[in-house]
Amino acid sequence: MRICALYSGGKDSCYALHWAVLHGFEVAGLVTLKPRSWDSMLLHYPAAELVKLHSEALGIPLLYREVGGGDEYGEIVEALREARERFRCSGLVTGALLSDYQRLRFSMACLEAGMRIYSPLWRKNQEEYMRWLVRDGFRILVVSVQAYGLPAWLAGSVLDEELVEEVIRLSRLYGFNPAFEGGEAETLVLDAPLFRSRLRVKGRRVRLAPYHTVYLIEDAWLEAK
Repeated sequence: MRICALYSGGKDSCYALHWAVLHGFEVAGLVTLKPRSWDSMLLHYPAAELVKLHSEALGIPLLYREVGGGDEYGEIVEALREARERFRCSGLVTGALLSDYQRLRFSMACLEAGMRIYSPLWRKNQEEYMRWLVRDGFRILVVSVQAYGLPAWLAGSVLDEELVEEVIRLSRLYGFNPAFEGGEAETLVLDAPLFRSRLRVKGRRVRLAPYHTVYLIEDAWLEAK
């Protein structure tokens, strides 16, 4: 079956794409919908423009749109209709983990666009999922932290097994979601099993509020593996 992937460049959408390929789907295109501000309840904001490099690294064409001009949901539906026609696909894979609001809104948008939806990560164990990511070869940069209990230095760090265990420990102590599904942090994938080249970045850490620190990416490029 030909599908496209709702793709932000973060860990969840990248792992969902990985799942789709492993399960025999033909991923014909990436669909990136970047909101115009941080406060979107549906879409990933930081570093989303770097998916253009991901598209090149994966060898999968990209449909990139900025949305949120007043009717974000309507713009999502229109973008999915465009993706269905451009990529000749009948389904969409998403990285939805836990949010009922997110899953239901995207399910409705797919229904209106005439597409099936696949959410392979839905309700998976959040702690085990984070462990799977690093063990399966995903290099994940934390580009934003915005929750009490997450240290500012985590922004700009690349997750490894030790750091994942520290995040899990802190999540149990402070009560946030260990997979960041509540918006506690945002991520950018630097390398993954399906990447033909790896993403390299340079940037700096910027504190925006007492519990909100971002890693501001100032340069990014692809490097051969």
